[in-house]
Amino acid sequence: MTVMVERRRELRTPADLAVRISGRDASGKLFAQSAVASSVSGGGALLSGMARKVRSGDLIWIEYQDRKARFRIVWVRDSESEQKTQAAVHKLEKEECPWKSLVRSGVPT
Repeated sequence: MTVMVERRRELRTPADLAVRISGRDASGKLFAQSAVASSVSGGGALLSGMARKVRSGDLIWIEYQDRKARFRIVWVRDSESEQKTQAAVHKLEKEECPWKSLVRSGVPT
């Protein structure tokens, strides 16, 4: 039996938050669109519904309820489903988390 080891440093909170994302796509063009943030923590989230092609390492802005922060894209997964492209994002260190009041504190065990 294989045991999966949790590598995340923070607890994830299940959510489906309507967010606005903006930045430059893989071709360098500016974009802004709506997306859904799920599996959120104080340091990151999983974004779904992205229509533009982005790359790991790219920086984007995420806005949630009039709070905005910069995030780095960690990985990208293209989907053939209605979820379009999914991306894991991690908040830049000096930024304040837009959904801070919704996340659980602590570390995974």
